[in-house]
Amino acid sequence: MVALSALVASFCLRLAAGLIVMLPILSPGQIPPRFFRVHFLTALGLCVLVGIFMWETADAIFWAIFAAAVVLCLVGSFVWHLDEAPGGTLTNWLTPVALMACLIYGGVLRHGEPVRIADEVLCALVVGGATTAMLMGHAYLIAPAMTISPLMRLLGAVAVTVLVRIGLACYGLWGWTRAQSDSTLEMELLLWLPVRWVLGLIAPLILGWMAWETARIRSTQSATGILYVLVIVAYLGELTSMLLVEKTGFVL
Repeated sequence: MVALSALVASFCLRLAAGLIVMLPILSPGQIPPRFFRVHFLTALGLCVLVGIFMWETADAIFWAIFAAAVVLCLVGSFVWHLDEAPGGTLTNWLTPVALMACLIYGGVLRHGEPVRIADEVLCALVVGGATTAMLMGHAYLIAPAMTISPLMRLLGAVAVTVLVRIGLACYGLWGWTRAQSDSTLEMELLLWLPVRWVLGLIAPLILGWMAWETARIRSTQSATGILYVLVIVAYLGELTSMLLVEKTGFVL
């Protein structure tokens, strides 16, 4: 089973990248600056954990890309403190590139398989999109007059990402079952597969649809409650997926 430190580092990097990559689809003119500031600070904290747990395993190229991502997170957290956030939009576009490059290059170092790298990127988009949507819903509690458009965009992005995730998981499940015979299918994996699919794929779609319908009538407080549950099941589903991938070598 994958080492705990590697699991923590990988998940933190995916979450940091997923959080920041959602920012370019949002319009800064519609959202309070505090939202962006919190996002950059959260990503910065996650990057610190990545650095701690990957200190002895990455190469110089990874650390160069990682350093650029950390600096951009720091700059983003600073500029969104300032009036009119000079350069804020630029950091919203550059930081996702650096974090995604870091995530992809890390995947190349570990295994180099395109399907596994796609799995990491989609995992980042699922957990990052769900968390960003939840934080956006929370933003309406302190800015109730804010337009509903940003939340609807994020919920749409989560839905599309989960659907693509389901497609990749179906491909991985097909490859895994072809590689196994009935006599070699492990009971442990058969028990964990339904957990991964229900929590990580089916439940996010249902909860996302519920949040969408609730947000349409501007019941943002109820939508935020649903999104809290969505974040929990998305995290549990993706963590289970990470364990299954390390155990089987297939994206399940």
